[in-house]
Amino acid sequence: MRYLLFIVFLLSFQSVSSQRDRNAKLGTLNQNNKTSQTNTSVKDTTVSKKIKKAPYDFYRIISLQKDTTYVDTSLTIKKEYEYNYLRKDIFGLLPFANEGQTYTVLDYGLKKFAAFPELGHSGKHFNYMQIDDIKYYSVATPVTELYFKTVMEQGQSVDAFITVNTSERFNISVAFRGLRSLGKYINQLSSTGNFRFTTSYNTLNKRYFLNLHFTGQDFLNGENGGITTLEDFESEDAAFQNRARLEVYLKDAKSFMKGKRYFFDHNFRINPKKGNNNLYLTHQFTYETKFFEYNQQTLASTVGNTQVLRFGEAYVSGGINDQSRYNRMHNKVGAIYENALLGKFQFFAEDYRFNYFYDKVLILDAGIVPGSLSDEINTIGGQYQYRKNKWNGTFSYSNSIANQSLTNFDAQLQYQINDKNELRFQYQMLNKIPDHLYNLHQSSFIGYNWYNDFKNEKINNLEVNAKTQWFTAALQISSLNDYLFFSNDDTNTQQQIITPKQYDKTINYLSVKVSREFKWWKLALDNTVLYQQVDQEDDILNVPQIVTRNSLYFTDYFFKKALYLQTGFTLNYFTKYYANDYNPVLAEAFVQNSREIGEFPLVDFFVNARIRQTRIFFKVEHLNSRMTGNNFYTAPNYPYRDFMIRFGLVWNFFQ
Repeated sequence: MRYLLFIVFLLSFQSVSSQRDRNAKLGTLNQNNKTSQTNTSVKDTTVSKKIKKAPYDFYRIISLQKDTTYVDTSLTIKKEYEYNYLRKDIFGLLPFANEGQTYTVLDYGLKKFAAFPELGHSGKHFNYMQIDDIKYYSVATPVTELYFKTVMEQGQSVDAFITVNTSERFNISVAFRGLRSLGKYINQLSSTGNFRFTTSYNTLNKRYFLNLHFTGQDFLNGENGGITTLEDFESEDAAFQNRARLEVYLKDAKSFMKGKRYFFDHNFRINPKKGNNNLYLTHQFTYETKFFEYNQQTLASTVGNTQVLRFGEAYVSGGINDQSRYNRMHNKVGAIYENALLGKFQFFAEDYRFNYFYDKVLILDAGIVPGSLSDEINTIGGQYQYRKNKWNGTFSYSNSIANQSLTNFDAQLQYQINDKNELRFQYQMLNKIPDHLYNLHQSSFIGYNWYNDFKNEKINNLEVNAKTQWFTAALQISSLNDYLFFSNDDTNTQQQIITPKQYDKTINYLSVKVSREFKWWKLALDNTVLYQQVDQEDDILNVPQIVTRNSLYFTDYFFKKALYLQTGFTLNYFTKYYANDYNPVLAEAFVQNSREIGEFPLVDFFVNARIRQTRIFFKVEHLNSRMTGNNFYTAPNYPYRDFMIRFGLVWNFFQ
């Protein structure tokens, strides 16, 4: 609530604080047209007033890597794909039944590799905004974006964003993404919030640049553990069309995660004026805290007339309340030498410290489970960046100088053939420290306590991307050694005793993704096809061989081009495979090889419209759910979403 009040305050404040700067900026634009307006007619005067609008490239969105895009209010098929809870194209992700829950990963290529260890609980991190997800802005006038979308039941999904430049050199932005959705099944409530605040600043002589952000994020989910009797769901009995009548494993369990992050990245040019040779000092700082909790009041689950302990025996008779805490601090200090002909040479040193801890030490028959993991990792490295003509390359290498072994080599190269065609290459060789959850976990459930010392994962990853005027294509080849995963130690599928394991053989992964849009008249057919193949001795990394998305749609202008309409159908499909199941105690997916899901078509119908800077969305989700039978699942015990009508809008203001 305090974040919402903060946004409301800024909404009321921004129009006053930025009006003077807005007039000054637009006055500059008008001055450029002063000569052409000297002897104009009344009609020309009207036209000159329209010129006061700032051009689109005065509204910049800047990533941490200094890549720049612009505020875009168009309505394309890409905007249809991005109109969802994550606000991005989710091809390769299959959402669970309620908004704000976790996802099943169909495309393993979506996984990003990082050398430093993370907390774990990956099922809670799909909507967790990482450092690279935060954008910075530079706008001629204040910009507001409001996102709204209906949810499954009793709630809404919203995302409110404001950014303003108080001067040409200083920008602030504030945003809050909130969700509440009760869901259709028992104990499926989702309640989440993502608050973001950013600041960008540079001095008048452009020697010093600063990007800063703060995030406060929290995610609460009811965890029902999936439905107990798949036969009731698949029978298509009218009595179970009300999904709240289907029995679930857990009726009072919930998981909760929250995190805060303070981040800034700044650099200073030592030489007073920028020339052919420049020297910079750089510093990047991160401090982040996270808290995870799993709560379950009742231990026994009812399956028919049988009592089942879903997660095995516990040390307590009820009131499970597992909690873990985590914090990390990361400092990266470097120096850059820039030569206009040779490019940029950077040398850096990193200090990475973490604390992952519980409130007790466990002394068990199997051994001692400590209460914390703490360490300090120091690395040194270098980076070379070259941009010349059609070539753009970045090559970096870092290596630890502490007890923890860590190496990371990353080479990226881009060749711009022309305005419509480009090639990108990336190779990454990584010696990754295991995430903390693999090495340490404490729980009131007896089978969920461990202390391990796993080897580092060794990852070799090659990616080739081609973006042409005819199609886009991506090739990925990965080799994984000492791969870490979770699996079930219990042979009874109604029980989950999930523990971490390390695979001592090599896993080779290949994927090819091709996208192509065909247009004729006012019709378009947009296609994306993903092919995946895994070479492994055991079924550890399981993926569907084919994932496809096909959209057939119609577009046209109406009412003297005041309204732009987009309407059509989207088909999503993937082949059968042994999808990972989901464990709420750990908020992690785990490997299973007992039940396949897939080979069910998902058809959506959409009608979207654009009026000025407002985009309106209307969608009938899973239109064919009652035609193809109840065989649609996101995970082995978690049905996918039913037929549903949803709508909403994205509204931009340029004040």
